[in-house]
Amino acid sequence: MAKDLDAGLDKPLEIVRGLKGVKWAFYLDREILEKLRVEESTVRSMGSIPVDNQGFLQALDRDAVICIVKDPRFRPPPEPTVILVGANGNLLGEEVFPFTMHKYDGRNDIVWMGDGFVCFLGVEAGGSEQFVMPPVSFPELNESNGCKDVISCSPAPTSDRMMRLYYGLDDDSRYASVLVAFNRI
Repeated sequence: MAKDLDAGLDKPLEIVRGLKGVKWAFYLDREILEKLRVEESTVRSMGSIPVDNQGFLQALDRDAVICIVKDPRFRPPPEPTVILVGANGNLLGEEVFPFTMHKYDGRNDIVWMGDGFVCFLGVEAGGSEQFVMPPVSFPELNESNGCKDVISCSPAPTSDRMMRLYYGLDDDSRYASVLVAFNRI
């Protein structure tokens, strides 16, 4: 039996549930957030490059965190959800969306790493590199609906699975999760 996903129904949750492509949306409780904090601290990318989920860490400092379980109809994020950063802070690469691909047309200072990520050639890393998952804006929640300091982030796939199992939802690969965190006004 799934945990009560309607607990705490309010305006922000109503707004999020009304978005196209949302299968489920519910508030995360502190118990699962602490489990996710531990899990996120262990995440590495392919090739064992460290992953720093800054978006998730900042979400933990907000009053409320909503988990959105979404299907492919959900809108794309307004900015990259993954960047590659050198030890010196230089941007080495970033996620690319179909609507931003035009920025890279004809450039010879990039290398495509699959369809959705570019690396910038000739940028000094200053040592090691890491993937950073920055906080991403979420314009649907704002001060007009009682929210401030709004951010969104993507959890690691292992965290995504943990959340779904914790709340009694199917672990279905057709869906992915996004977390939206905010402070209440």
